[in-house]
Amino acid sequence: MGIKTALPAAELGLYFLVLSGSLAYAGRGLLEASQDGAHRKAFRESVRPGWEYIGRKMDVADFEWVMWFTSFRNVIIFALSGHVLFAKLCTMVAPQLRSWMYAVYGALAVMGTMGPWYLLLLLGHCVALYVVSLLGQPWLCLGLGLASLASFKMDPLISWQSGFVTGTFDLQEVLFHGGCGFTVLRCTSFALESCARPDRRYSLADLLKYNFYLPFFFFGPIMTFDRFHTQVSEVEPVRPEGELWRIRAQAGLSVVAIIAVDIFFHFFYILTIPNDLKFANRLPDSALAGLAYSNLVYDWVKAAVLFGVVNTVARLDHLDPPQPPKCITALYVFGETHFDRGINDWLCKYVYDHLGGEHSAVIPELVASVATFAITTLWLGPCDIVYLWSFLNCFGLNFELWVQKLAEHGPLAQVEARLSEQMSRRVRALCGAINFWAIIMYNLVSLNSFEFTELVARRLLLTGFPQTTLAILFVTYCGVQLVKERERTLALEEEQRKDKEKLE
Repeated sequence: MGIKTALPAAELGLYFLVLSGSLAYAGRGLLEASQDGAHRKAFRESVRPGWEYIGRKMDVADFEWVMWFTSFRNVIIFALSGHVLFAKLCTMVAPQLRSWMYAVYGALAVMGTMGPWYLLLLLGHCVALYVVSLLGQPWLCLGLGLASLASFKMDPLISWQSGFVTGTFDLQEVLFHGGCGFTVLRCTSFALESCARPDRRYSLADLLKYNFYLPFFFFGPIMTFDRFHTQVSEVEPVRPEGELWRIRAQAGLSVVAIIAVDIFFHFFYILTIPNDLKFANRLPDSALAGLAYSNLVYDWVKAAVLFGVVNTVARLDHLDPPQPPKCITALYVFGETHFDRGINDWLCKYVYDHLGGEHSAVIPELVASVATFAITTLWLGPCDIVYLWSFLNCFGLNFELWVQKLAEHGPLAQVEARLSEQMSRRVRALCGAINFWAIIMYNLVSLNSFEFTELVARRLLLTGFPQTTLAILFVTYCGVQLVKERERTLALEEEQRKDKEKLE
């Protein structure tokens, strides 16, 4: 009730003014804090000289981001450019062989980066899961896939297998875990799809073509085997009208996002400040809330840039890859919260939806979510912080269903039935605002640290109660209402488009 209801334009305008003013106020506090702390001893390791001609230093606390766009920038550009060039030539000369070209180029790139023994290690895991897929037992395929994944996450097997990498370099550990982890998920998807289609026997060559597609190899996103195989097997793929323009636009947005992050890190040290809890504790409540929120927004931007660059190359290859994750600003439901749409699709298809059905019953939903987060814990690497993160998000997902079931029956349903549609939307937006901060706090644990999350929770909920708590809740409520209005507008446009297609 109230989901498709419009609110008065004046009310929405007020929400926009409150939200924009609050973000500007919090941003000013973060900017002043960054300027004050630029020369602190605790900042020395992660705040380095940047634009010296205007006297600005840069936050370099994110090791991966810095490596991607400094020492490894040319390697990434060279590898992906080579892939695009050879793919284009193969598509023009022998389009029926383009899937082989992807596999050979990807395997050679992996071998050149990580060494031949690493390539042989991954081939061993591929062959093992291929052999098991021939037995046609999904539970055995999933079990071996999880065992293979565990071998890359737990000692002593991880230490033994990491010895297969040749040489040492800055991103070695990241590339090792990324390549191994995604290889196991891809091979498991291949095995499960083989079991689901006993009438079609896929070959080991099909698995190798799927696994060694270079743009997806180290960092994803992961496409399930059935989707990848169908798309890459098209001998003469045809681009939809306007596709090249959309590809160029996506590439341009990725470049703009990279430049924007670079500029942002010269003025806001959002990754370094949380590491100095004494300094962070001196921030105003508004700036501290903005700091927590900006940490999650940055993680989304990082994922969006990575997916944007990779997806641009994949779409040039006539593939339809998973889209970037939904912006954290638009998330107020645990069921839509994920930072990797490819892994989310994989988990939903093979675990969550398989066990949970329509996700309307409490017990099946609990079983499905526990199994899903157990596998997610294994994927991230079992440790105390990951255990806590999984428990909190699993609880949040189930708690939403419990509240929904409670609201559908009994007194709450009767109360909502007596409300107008606009008031119902306002009540639901208030619940969404509370949920929004639960999502931020639950994910801040893993993205930053438990100590910083505890500091934020104590300041916003205890020492800042009631003024800070209610003020931040109201600002968040304004944001949720604007997001709901955007969703309502998009839903109406989609309905109008479908009605127009029916008339035509």
